[in-house]
Amino acid sequence: MSDTPEMSDLLETEDPGFQQVLSCVFGIQRHESRTYLTLLDHPGSTVAELADVLDRDRSNINRSLTTLMEKGLAERERRLLDSGGYIYQYTATELPEAKTMLHDALEEWVDRVHRSIDGYGEESAS
Repeated sequence: MSDTPEMSDLLETEDPGFQQVLSCVFGIQRHESRTYLTLLDHPGSTVAELADVLDRDRSNINRSLTTLMEKGLAERERRLLDSGGYIYQYTATELPEAKTMLHDALEEWVDRVHRSIDGYGEESAS
């Protein structure tokens, strides 16, 4: 099994966990979903802080955060430092909003599958 679960993985699992659903529906890798869940518990974290909590390299955390932001699952805010310069702090999309996004994505997928089923054979019947 790859690090990015496929829909078939989800369908074959009797009781999928939230992290598995998150990974499958959004097409993200397990470490990215783990980063999201950690960010929920540590809002306003920096890359360095997340790297410590997750025991991962900062470059890996940066890539995970970029993916999460592209999927709408995280936001980045620039904070000015008193000593000069700035840092970025990351916050996860709130869980209720993420759940709504999951439901919407699954409903869109189910609608596409239903249209595919309903349209099967129609092109040869003409």
